[in-house]
Amino acid sequence: MSALSTIIGVDGKPLAWDTSHRAASRTAKELTSWTPGVGSADSDLNSELPSLVSRSRDLIRNHGVASGGIQTLTDNVVGIGLRLSAKPDYVALGKTKEWADAWSKQVEALWRGWAESTDCDATRSLTFAGMTTLVFRSVLENGEALALPLWLPNQSGPYATKIQLVESDRLENPYGKQDQETLRGGIELDAYGGASAYWFRKHHPGDYFQGVTEHSWQRIPARTKFGRERVIHVLEKQRIGQHRSKPLLTAIMPMFKMLDHYERSELQAAVVNAMVAAFIETPLDLEGINELFGGNQEDYLKARKEWSVKLQGGAVIPIFPGDKLSSFTPGRPNSGYAQFVENVLRHIGTGLNLPYELLMKDFSKTNYASARAALMEAWRFFMGRRTWLGQNWASRIYCLWLEEAINKQLIDAPNFYQAKTAWTRCRWIGPGRGWIDPVKEAKASQIRMDIGLSTLEEECATQGLDWEDVLEQRAREKSKMRELDIDDDASQSTGRIK
Repeated sequence: MSALSTIIGVDGKPLAWDTSHRAASRTAKELTSWTPGVGSADSDLNSELPSLVSRSRDLIRNHGVASGGIQTLTDNVVGIGLRLSAKPDYVALGKTKEWADAWSKQVEALWRGWAESTDCDATRSLTFAGMTTLVFRSVLENGEALALPLWLPNQSGPYATKIQLVESDRLENPYGKQDQETLRGGIELDAYGGASAYWFRKHHPGDYFQGVTEHSWQRIPARTKFGRERVIHVLEKQRIGQHRSKPLLTAIMPMFKMLDHYERSELQAAVVNAMVAAFIETPLDLEGINELFGGNQEDYLKARKEWSVKLQGGAVIPIFPGDKLSSFTPGRPNSGYAQFVENVLRHIGTGLNLPYELLMKDFSKTNYASARAALMEAWRFFMGRRTWLGQNWASRIYCLWLEEAINKQLIDAPNFYQAKTAWTRCRWIGPGRGWIDPVKEAKASQIRMDIGLSTLEEECATQGLDWEDVLEQRAREKSKMRELDIDDDASQSTGRIK
């Protein structure tokens, strides 16, 4: 029960009862119709999820700004893929830094052989980078992504670990059951609310229109008896007790749709107005037209049609006596159209965590300082999403692959299961941030390293580079320059040869 307070009138008598918090008022005129329910995370979302997902996909398919916003997020968070940087916790493992560097190089080389081929995909159509892109797009569009790690030793490649991506629409309660205490949105729950098993349709529910009429489900345990993951469910939880997730566009979906209607209406009005060149005004009233044409108004219109001409240069406009030609001044485009649409798009950009300049790819009204501030804010969001994707998707797949590689004795990792977290510790490098002012930012990078606020590894990672690859390449270039008797110090500034 909410706290109550008394409103006292000038005569000292109570006038009305209201809540202590204005936002909880049931009598304020602006709030009386605002009565949302208080439901659990699952009850608020699960029944409405199909509508949210279908509308999200429709917007992304058919609205250019929505499609562009999703692509911008994907390009900046995933880009051409996430690159593994193995970082075993050598202190916890009782090893040295030199050992960790050598072990990481071996692991990364073996990982590239698996991840950069289509052998990692059960359908043999995507590399790991392609699957990562598809998973992230699915999270943006649908709110979640699902993958099944399979053991297929008879397929191509040296590893039996294969990943099968599954559309989130196939995850649902079997046989049309309603959500229950231990079954929520196709997920079986244990005593603590964790996922113990998942129920998948064997066919997508939309395949009914493709002639698939079989309705059957398959139960897949979350893990094997020895603890290996069998279902990878990638989602961002925003409430305690949440087991499914909503699309990114959910909060701004109504505004997006209304903006689409408004832009279409303005465009249609502008096209219609552009088709009208002028009006011909006649002084004849209805009775005069009937008298002139024997009571038949259609003859008058027919006569007009026979005398019609196109408005063009040098044209002579024949009109009846008394008629007057009036020019047409269209009311489109609306003078406030651009400003209004821009304000709505700024609101939408906020909902997408994208600055307006990046959402619309328009920096024409932005100076250097404002552009840098906007991009820095966006970059903070991109890095957070990349770290989240690495932890919830890439690292889990890496752990499954590493387990097999160790069991095949391709990698030496004693006591792997006793110190699994230490062995599987890693970092994921994504696309570079790019430059706004290369000279200023390169100097700032050098200063940060000189005063000990950053490292070459950190600076290279912000540009999507691996610091060891950079140093090795520089060493090879310097060696080649010495071989060709090129002054490497001078060539860095002038390119001069001795």
